[in-house]
Amino acid sequence: MKKDENIDKILISADDINKKVKELAREISDNLKGKESIPCIIGLLKGSFIFIADLSRYIDIPIEIDFMIVSSYGNNKIGSEIKILKDVDIPLTGRDVIIVEDIIDTGYTLEKICEVLKTRNPASLKICTLLNKPSRRKVDIKIDYNGFDIEDEFVVGYGIDYAQKYRNLTYIGVVK
Repeated sequence: MKKDENIDKILISADDINKKVKELAREISDNLKGKESIPCIIGLLKGSFIFIADLSRYIDIPIEIDFMIVSSYGNNKIGSEIKILKDVDIPLTGRDVIIVEDIIDTGYTLEKICEVLKTRNPASLKICTLLNKPSRRKVDIKIDYNGFDIEDEFVVGYGIDYAQKYRNLTYIGVVK
């Protein structure tokens, strides 16, 4: 796919994304191989849908996939709340759970999601992200499977949008 006129530069190519997704899937597969219960991968919509689709195709062990849709509200500080618009449908008790996120910025929303999911007594709760902005982090989030660390730039593509546009770009680009 050629570069869009509103994209300043291509930050991560489609080939580099594909290589990294395969690497993350291999690591997840190796870490979860031989578990008694089937691991559950939870995608946070909408941004993670392409990433989780590709990632799940490369994971070579049985998994279950579910999704959550959350919105955050408040003053975007530690006291902010999240509203769960769509919750997971499968039980998490005693299961290894991986939250799949497109991008981690401040970490506030993800911290709240982890708090909610921990109340459901998973055997383990891990985080996988395609993009990580460590310079923007406001809370301590442990990322177990990290795709790319990026600078504080406004990015789109590979599921990540700007005003619901650009999700279908095969690369990660920086908006002008």
